[in-house]
Amino acid sequence: MTEVELSPTAMAAGGAALARDAGGRVVFVEGALPGERVRARLTDTRKDFARAVALEILEPSADRVAPPCSALAMGCGGCTWQHVSPAGQSRLKADVVVDALRRIGKLAEPPLPRAALMGGPPLRTTARLAVSPGGRAGHRPRTGSGAVETDACLVAHPLLEELIVDGRYPGAHEVLLRASVATGERIVLVDRGAGAVQVPAGVRVFQEGDTQPAFIHEEVAGRRFRISAGSFFQAGPEVAGALASAVTSSIGEALPDGGVLVDAYAGVGLFASVIAAQRRARVVAVESDPSAVADARVNLADLDAQVVGVEVARWRPRPADVVVADPARSGLGRPGAGAVAATGASRVVLVSCDPASLARDSVLLREAGYALVSVLLVDAFPHTFHVETVSRFDLVTARPGS
Repeated sequence: MTEVELSPTAMAAGGAALARDAGGRVVFVEGALPGERVRARLTDTRKDFARAVALEILEPSADRVAPPCSALAMGCGGCTWQHVSPAGQSRLKADVVVDALRRIGKLAEPPLPRAALMGGPPLRTTARLAVSPGGRAGHRPRTGSGAVETDACLVAHPLLEELIVDGRYPGAHEVLLRASVATGERIVLVDRGAGAVQVPAGVRVFQEGDTQPAFIHEEVAGRRFRISAGSFFQAGPEVAGALASAVTSSIGEALPDGGVLVDAYAGVGLFASVIAAQRRARVVAVESDPSAVADARVNLADLDAQVVGVEVARWRPRPADVVVADPARSGLGRPGAGAVAATGASRVVLVSCDPASLARDSVLLREAGYALVSVLLVDAFPHTFHVETVSRFDLVTARPGS
């Protein structure tokens, strides 16, 4: 393919740098950074845009550093921003969020994102990995398929790293590994029909479709959580704690003691549990995944909480003081935003894992009478382009009938 010299000026949402070729066409350059001059090879050319991969850094950015993990050179696709300094990662992620809010959210002056505090290194305690022909677990490569075998993992907690490096999962195509920092519990979930799994003593092994319960217990913000193998949970307890703190601070004074909190897309009840315990709030937790619903009922049993097992879009809204919503990557969408707004809550706190979906949801909430007030960034996945945001929306125009 053709080689070109490019000078990127910004970062795109997918982790590539954005440049323009001599004809003005947009080029997304993998491995480059804004402010650099690079020699790149075009890998995909179309009428309106092209994609390229950096071959040589002719003029490096001050944000460029040597990747700290050797697995990147082996093609590992787990942490593709290792060439960016930590400070650079935070700044570029904030830039991507602001750009999305301007372009997609149609906000001329969006609030500047602020970094949320992290209590410690955001090491991961859960990983869903591919399995190599030799039975070893590994992240998928940046291109192609399979698993990249490594002898260390930069972002994994030691309890998880041991399962990645030393575990053997013959006959499996994919494996879920989950560990608890609080209790030391570890579980492994492999494909039905996998061979004899080899893991350290005390690790419980399950196959897809097993009827016996597979779960661990973790502690976040002084609360204990049951987390089943089939339930979504944050990357690790430090990230979960940072998100819970960011959500709590964003709620602020809007939730009085004894007030009503709706936790939409509640998962295992992380936010409902932490906030209800702190504010003595009455909670309605709305979640559709059966595994997460079962966990939430255990985790919220000691609180004034109702767990509703239904999709948010199909839930019959009830009046609330505050709504916390943590939807999937695709965001609230119109049905979800409609359900949230129908509560009449004075404040909505939206947890988003994609800047584009945050921007789309900001439009829908604005149409429902809510104004975006603040955005907190939680760097849940360092060394990657992924970013979590916690955004506060305040009701400024009540909908008729609310």
